[in-house]
Amino acid sequence: MPSPLAPFMLVLLAAGLFAPALGQNLTSKADLAGLYSLRASLGLRARDWPRRTDPCSAWTGVRCRAGRVVSLNLSGLRRTRLGRLNPRFAVDGLRKLSRLESFNATGFALPGPIPDWLGRRLRPVFSTLDLSDAAISGPIPYSLGSATGLAVLSLAGNAISGNIPPTLGQLGNLSVLDLSHNSLSGAIPASLASLASLANLSYLDLSSNFLTGPIPLALGTLPKLNTLILSNNSLTGSVPAQLGDLSFLASLDLSFNSLADALPDDLRNLRSLRVLNLGSNSLSGLLASSLFSGLSRLRSLTLSHNNFSGGLPDSLWSLSELRFLDISYNNLTGTLPDLVPAVANANANASGAGFNLSNNLFYGSISSGFAVVFTRFSVADISDNYFQGALPVHGSSKNFSFGSNCFRNASNQRNLTDCQEFYLQRRLPYYGAVTPGIAPAPTSSSSGKSNRKLKYILIGVIGGLLLIVILVLVIVLCAMKCGGQKAERRTSSGNAGPSGAQPSAVSVNLSAVGEAYTYEQLVRATADFSGKNLIKHGRSGDLYHGVLENGIPVVVKRINVRTVRKEAHAVELDLFSRGLHERLVPFLGHFLDNENEKLLVYKYVPNGDLSNALHRKSGEEEEGLQSLDWIKRLKIAIGVAEALCYLHHECIPPLVHRDIQASSILLDDKFEVRLGSLSDVCTQEGEGHQNVITRILRLSQTSEQVISGSSTATCAYDVYCLGKVLLELVTGKLGISGSNDAATNEWIEQTLRYINIYEKELIAKIVDPSLIVDEDHLEEVWAMAIVAKSCLNPKPSKRPLMRYILKALENPLKVVREENNSGSAKLRATSSRGSWNAAFFGSWRHSSSDIVSVTAPPREEQILKRSGTSGSQGSGGENSFSHKRPSREIFPEPSGAHETED
Repeated sequence: MPSPLAPFMLVLLAAGLFAPALGQNLTSKADLAGLYSLRASLGLRARDWPRRTDPCSAWTGVRCRAGRVVSLNLSGLRRTRLGRLNPRFAVDGLRKLSRLESFNATGFALPGPIPDWLGRRLRPVFSTLDLSDAAISGPIPYSLGSATGLAVLSLAGNAISGNIPPTLGQLGNLSVLDLSHNSLSGAIPASLASLASLANLSYLDLSSNFLTGPIPLALGTLPKLNTLILSNNSLTGSVPAQLGDLSFLASLDLSFNSLADALPDDLRNLRSLRVLNLGSNSLSGLLASSLFSGLSRLRSLTLSHNNFSGGLPDSLWSLSELRFLDISYNNLTGTLPDLVPAVANANANASGAGFNLSNNLFYGSISSGFAVVFTRFSVADISDNYFQGALPVHGSSKNFSFGSNCFRNASNQRNLTDCQEFYLQRRLPYYGAVTPGIAPAPTSSSSGKSNRKLKYILIGVIGGLLLIVILVLVIVLCAMKCGGQKAERRTSSGNAGPSGAQPSAVSVNLSAVGEAYTYEQLVRATADFSGKNLIKHGRSGDLYHGVLENGIPVVVKRINVRTVRKEAHAVELDLFSRGLHERLVPFLGHFLDNENEKLLVYKYVPNGDLSNALHRKSGEEEEGLQSLDWIKRLKIAIGVAEALCYLHHECIPPLVHRDIQASSILLDDKFEVRLGSLSDVCTQEGEGHQNVITRILRLSQTSEQVISGSSTATCAYDVYCLGKVLLELVTGKLGISGSNDAATNEWIEQTLRYINIYEKELIAKIVDPSLIVDEDHLEEVWAMAIVAKSCLNPKPSKRPLMRYILKALENPLKVVREENNSGSAKLRATSSRGSWNAAFFGSWRHSSSDIVSVTAPPREEQILKRSGTSGSQGSGGENSFSHKRPSREIFPEPSGAHETED
């Protein structure tokens, strides 16, 4: 998704690119002195800004016009080694650049506060200041209001604190203002009285800060406002009806605040609106029938995690351009229309299109006409309602969720009593459930004989199965006895750790595990555990959003000891007592005094989990969803690998997470990984215990089904789950890492056929279409896919260790690029035994026949066969990717078999 600054940057870049073509050289001595001052104070490398060359033609990021510097772009530049030792916001050289129009330091670290003189010394010709993701701290200087020529001001993604200066209202030419992802606090400047003079403002983003108070009514007076994003703050009050006067508004995002009351009907006047996100607030009341009547251009609508009630208005189904709808986690009720709604038009079948009605009180049958919605959207979720009758979609390979309803002939539904009570209380007809797989009783005598014969066969089969189960139990008990004796010896030697099987045996030093809160503190923080603050129902407890008395946003896990295993919370407490590792979810404290209820307190992470962040709502007019860029995806993959390296290799004994999926990967404001869902963490099963049991259990199942269907306590299981996460990051396919159904497994099997170490071009067939990557980044995508496939090897012993996975992700290009030896690249055959390299690529040889015929020429297939076991060398021709081989640095070859894990 292009940045909102992209059009402005392109204009400036285009203007700069023509300067060298016109033969322009730097003629101003003041400008030259200013550039050399910046070169020294910022510690820029000579390769980017070389001495004894003309800056206008030879210095990266410098653009000139008429012999004067008009644009500086530090984005992508690097400091020298000495410069990196003491980086700071040292840009005094800008004072001498009197014709400067644009300064862009996106991603270039400028630690420290913005100097107060900067705004006063920027001339009226200066129009663009972009300091995004530059590690800036401190407040925004009031002097920036003096830079009256500014049209673009972006300070997003820093650590800026304090209030928003009201002097920014003096910037009458301002078109783009982005202060998102900082630590700004206080109210938005009083009634926006000063900002109301910004007649040219079209883009305003104040999201992911700590702003409080109501939304200023004066925002409705900004005549050209096109995008308004105030999400992830602590704003209160109601949604102002005055926003309905913004006739040009295309995107409105007020999610993750504390807004209350009903929606104003005036929002129907937003006829240009494309994206509306009011999710995760405390909004209530009915959805007025006229609310959507004027929003004919709406493409993305999010009202989830609120308290809306009543039915859905008919006007919602008239939105012909709608491609994303999320109204989950409300109290909405009623039936769905019988006719095919306009929302199910053919254009909805696009990447990122979603439809979510889950966790409401909808009931009744779903007609075949309305079922078209679920087949045309890439993601559809109607779970946790009370729909009855026949399931509308059968055997779909798409992400269609329908659990916890009252459908007949479907699995994972509510029990009969719940369904009957729901329909009885509302005096609605309930058709009842039909037991899956049981046909009507036959009437003929021949059918009776067949049934009796079938009964005897079933008795024999069941008897045989019971005998097998008894034998397995005997072996398991013997193995457990041996494992228990080993565990006692480990405990006596001081190597005790949290155990998934024996949580009550965990001894926790509470003095080393955060702060002890009172129950009253946490009740006030979560508004008495109000439903409006409920984030989700977790596996080990309900998660609530809250704010402590000191203003710190938190997440409180409420564990009902009567419904989960006793002292399950001790597993997490023991893990945190080892030290708060930076890759684990930040833990703040606890309340443990209540015998039946335990409360754990975590620091709130503003970007949610990966399942929500991978494709989040965009502020752009033309798109409904914005995909994470590749840099963030690779950063997330490395972060998860670092977290698992800590558990697998730094903890003694090794710990297994057992719940690695997108919803367990939390992301802070910098998209740094904070691994959550730690209630299932346990010590790795003993090697002998694992070998005996898993080999018996795998006799009647494939290895892949066993691994994907059960959370075995081995590090190899975590590696398998990580492989699915990596595949999700590469393909953008939502829900893969959290699903184990047959459709998902089939999709994974088909996708892995396009991942080939010898054919880079195939990766383009499965890569997320929303990713925009250059050649180097495409190779990194290819490398991550290769790592994912190695993690998904059906044989646990052939999966790489986590420390090698981390090394590969940190150096992805070395996974796929050739390593020259005396000027020529050679394909080195891998050893078939005792080699981690062979373990890493073991999955390639077992499935080489499954790769589509275009993936490799016959000569390469012969090389693959020879290199699999013989240890010989080969070559695939000049244009063949078979020259590629993994680097020894990334793929070490330990000599012992202990480097693999079962």
